[in-house]
Amino acid sequence: MSKITIYTYANCDSCRRAVKWLQAQGLEFVDKPIRETPPSAAELKAMLAAQGGELRKLFNTSGLDYRAQGLGAKLPTMNEAAALALLAGNGNLVKRPFLWRAPNKVGLVGFDEARWSAALLKS
Repeated sequence: MSKITIYTYANCDSCRRAVKWLQAQGLEFVDKPIRETPPSAAELKAMLAAQGGELRKLFNTSGLDYRAQGLGAKLPTMNEAAALALLAGNGNLVKRPFLWRAPNKVGLVGFDEARWSAALLKS
């Protein structure tokens, strides 16, 4: 069985729904607190590839930290390395839940039951 790691925030409804869904499917996973232990730069780079290279998909665009730093305006001109370093250093900026399944490189951000079913139950 491949290893699933999910980064969540305890006060996030989508994160709680995602964890309950994983449990209901009988999938084993490691749950990591995204604020205290954000995804590593390597995990973020792999997730970026899984998201078709769209940096914005990795960011929690509705979060206070995102807005406070004015990232909506900065992100379009930010290079990949700088964006990934920013995310790796501040879990509040990362879109959640953030799920990575190795070794088959399934990367999911945000919880959408249909998308998660297609990606995790058939791989």
